[in-house]
Amino acid sequence: MGTLQKKSLHHRHHLLLLLLSATVLSRPSVADSIGVNYGTLGDNLPPPAQVANFLKTQTIIDRIKLFDANPDILRAFADTGIAVTITVPNGEIPNLTQLSAATQWIAANVSPFLPRTNIIRILVGNEVLHWGPQNLIDNLVAAMRTLHAALVQSGHGNIQVTTAHSLGILLRSQPPSTGRFRPGWDTGVLAPILQFLRETKSPFVVNPYPYFGATAKTLNYCTFGRFRGWPDRYTGKVYFNMFDALMDAVYSGMRRLGYGDVGLVVGETGWPTVAEPFQTWVTVGSAAAYNGGLVRHINSGVGTPLMPGRRFETYIFGLFTEDQKPGPVAERNFGLFRPDFSPVYDAGILRQGQPGRRPVPVPRRNPHPVRGGLGPAKKWCVPKAQVSDAQLQANIDYVCSQGVDCRPIQGGGACFQPDNRRSHAQYAMNTFYQTRGQQPFNCDFSGTGVITTVDPSYGTCRYLA
Repeated sequence: MGTLQKKSLHHRHHLLLLLLSATVLSRPSVADSIGVNYGTLGDNLPPPAQVANFLKTQTIIDRIKLFDANPDILRAFADTGIAVTITVPNGEIPNLTQLSAATQWIAANVSPFLPRTNIIRILVGNEVLHWGPQNLIDNLVAAMRTLHAALVQSGHGNIQVTTAHSLGILLRSQPPSTGRFRPGWDTGVLAPILQFLRETKSPFVVNPYPYFGATAKTLNYCTFGRFRGWPDRYTGKVYFNMFDALMDAVYSGMRRLGYGDVGLVVGETGWPTVAEPFQTWVTVGSAAAYNGGLVRHINSGVGTPLMPGRRFETYIFGLFTEDQKPGPVAERNFGLFRPDFSPVYDAGILRQGQPGRRPVPVPRRNPHPVRGGLGPAKKWCVPKAQVSDAQLQANIDYVCSQGVDCRPIQGGGACFQPDNRRSHAQYAMNTFYQTRGQQPFNCDFSGTGVITTVDPSYGTCRYLA
């Protein structure tokens, strides 16, 4: 998420990718835009050959995205026609700026599997700008160009080269028409990437997760539920779900740099079935609502308010529950299927004679209120309940080293009292979140932050919103 074969068996995929890179799709099949991220960090996962057969015969999924170039999986998907995207690990990026190293990488990870495996795209790293470090960011564009040159030299020039981005690349996303990328990254990294993608007719890959911005009150808006919508006050366009708003914010950022013509692919999006205890809105039902709604929305071809009629190639995260993954509880509970191929819930991707069927019905909460008719309720970033003092202090140190005004939590400041780490960290974390554009990623803090709609302001200590 490979060569596109000249053989007639694969000609359809070649035409499909050309259309996808233009992001204007009008094909009638409900299966031609939905893929899945195939991760392997789980116990008792089935052999890749069984996975390939299951996806081909039992689901509408016709493409997969890997987080590496696992040779066993690449062999297993031979002769299936399923499109495969592979990923260069982040740590290998600096080395691939050398043509000799890039050529060796292609020889080891791509050429042996062609033409039987339908490798369509190579991602150079995953969310490099979000995670860094700086030497990877500095070498990203060069590695992409060199890898493309190596593909051309090896006779595989029709395999696309791109990279996947978290929405941490956005400085601003609300209203969507004002979306813009972070200063420094915008012209320094993203514009050169977009120029390369335009030259090679490859897509800009982003990972939008409405889940990260969800609360109990915003559940319907985040999961394609009933919601009366809120207008972008600059365009008058009305948004009925967060997915469209995030995609249009990215598009606005691209257009602001002059690259609105570059195609868009959704590299990851999904919803967990289990999360932290306080995330009461995360259930099997909300996961079914989001992913089922996503499948219907993508396959409808309706597009977004700023990109009407576009059907985005979209990869759901993820295929299996992966119980070996580190991090928050949710990380281990995004899977559509258990290791025995039984569905965790019905997301509308199983064939069973009814492709694209509706997901399991779930109770709907009251629509999220629209304040003044202009958008969702205000949000603040606060620490999770169980966070240790050491983690809180680390968050304070990080925020205050990033140019954020921490004077209010210093002696004599309006938010100095109560003088404890939790109170100080709460103010610092929220200020960072607000001044960095209210992106959910900016309230992550290594899994220690959470977004709330309850204003934490008190007395003379006023929190930004």
